[in-house]
Amino acid sequence: MSAAAVSLATIAAIVAIGTAIGFLAGARRKMDLEQWTVGGRGFGVVLVFLLTAGEVYTTFAFLGASGWAYSRGGPTLYVLAYLTLAYVVSFFILPPVWELGRKYTLQTLSDFFGLRYGNRHLAGFVCIVGIVCFVPYLQLQITGVGIIVSVASFDAIPRTTAMAIAVAALVAFVFASGVRAVAWVSVVKDALMLLAALSIGIGIPLIHFGGIGAMFAALAHERPAHLTMPGATQNLGHAWYVSTVLLTSLGFYMWPHIFGAAFTAKSADALRRNAVVMPLYTLTLAFIFFAGFATVLLVPGLANGDLALLTVVRRSFPPWFLGVVGGAGALTAMVPAAILILTAATLFAKNLYRPLFAPAMTDDQVAKLARAIVVVLGLVSLILAVFSSTTLVSLLLMGYAGVTQFFPGVVLGLYWPRVSTRAVFAGMIAGVVTAVVLMLSHRDPWFGVSAGFLALCLNFLIVAVVTLATPALSSRYAADAGIL
Repeated sequence: MSAAAVSLATIAAIVAIGTAIGFLAGARRKMDLEQWTVGGRGFGVVLVFLLTAGEVYTTFAFLGASGWAYSRGGPTLYVLAYLTLAYVVSFFILPPVWELGRKYTLQTLSDFFGLRYGNRHLAGFVCIVGIVCFVPYLQLQITGVGIIVSVASFDAIPRTTAMAIAVAALVAFVFASGVRAVAWVSVVKDALMLLAALSIGIGIPLIHFGGIGAMFAALAHERPAHLTMPGATQNLGHAWYVSTVLLTSLGFYMWPHIFGAAFTAKSADALRRNAVVMPLYTLTLAFIFFAGFATVLLVPGLANGDLALLTVVRRSFPPWFLGVVGGAGALTAMVPAAILILTAATLFAKNLYRPLFAPAMTDDQVAKLARAIVVVLGLVSLILAVFSSTTLVSLLLMGYAGVTQFFPGVVLGLYWPRVSTRAVFAGMIAGVVTAVVLMLSHRDPWFGVSAGFLALCLNFLIVAVVTLATPALSSRYAADAGIL
């Protein structure tokens, strides 16, 4: 068999196994809205860990991080810092969120805002912003599948074909099995990603330089500025680094799909234990960085930094291993894309369409509508991925700038009874508008600081000022949630 055939067969086998597991995950279970969205709230520590890891370690981790290590250098290290801090944040906010979810059968981020602030317009706005911010994140995953399968198959499969096949597979198993499919496919995905990351991060420096230390010594000699701030960029200095770490660590659990994953746990302790363990998994990203840094010397001049990891793997390893990496990468894109589509569909059907257009809809009807929206979102994400060329990390940061504006409403809603609906709504609108204006006018960073972080600071300021200037308003949550 040719090298392309061996690699392609390996990728196809891995994706087929993952898809089959996704279909079987929901077998012998009635997929009502509760099961489809939050798995019956019965996931233990292991499944919560796998689900969270499946949502966190995406195409961004596999290609985007190595691509930025290749094309930008030092600024890329913000990833290791923000993920670790994000788990600290989750230790304090997810357990009380879970308690509310269990008591009031919450399933989405918009459900939380609707309960806490008693305003359907605020809940609807959260829903709209969340879905819009999902668009670049979804696009990131689908674009990543195309890159991975195309390069790993020695260009035997065009990117568009690879993306279409992946979207069809993930839409099918999400339609059938919901969040359980995502959790169980993550078992295969995480095992393969761990194997691939360690093999690549250790193997490439060892093969070409004699070891990781020797690789960094060679890079420091040939490109000393690459490993310092602002690396290979002009404006991503220390102020950008600190502000971006704060933005992304505070916003990490504000992604509606990751926030919603908390509701799948069977206890608050499962979430606390997950927060303690997850930073260890972050260490795998360091090995992905090693491959990106090595490629700076091995394959200089790549037009697209997102191709760095797969290009150097294709040059360094046999075809069957390239197929394993390609299969792992494909699942790394499909798993988070699946939960993104599932969450966006649920938000639309439950928190936007039903309250505004069909208040009499039952949960079964909401579940049917959400399944239909899954298909629509799959097609939209495929079209956007085909016709866009934005880098993977840039897509992720665009989404973060939006979803992080939910943070004041969540954390102050949990720990400050005085915070008002009007204040949270005003702050959120100001934050979202500021982030959009700065990013669309190419002022990110602005005076060296992340545009999304500046928007978040304005958001917090407005929430505090408006709350203190208006009388306190009671809400169902404030009255009887019992944790404030």
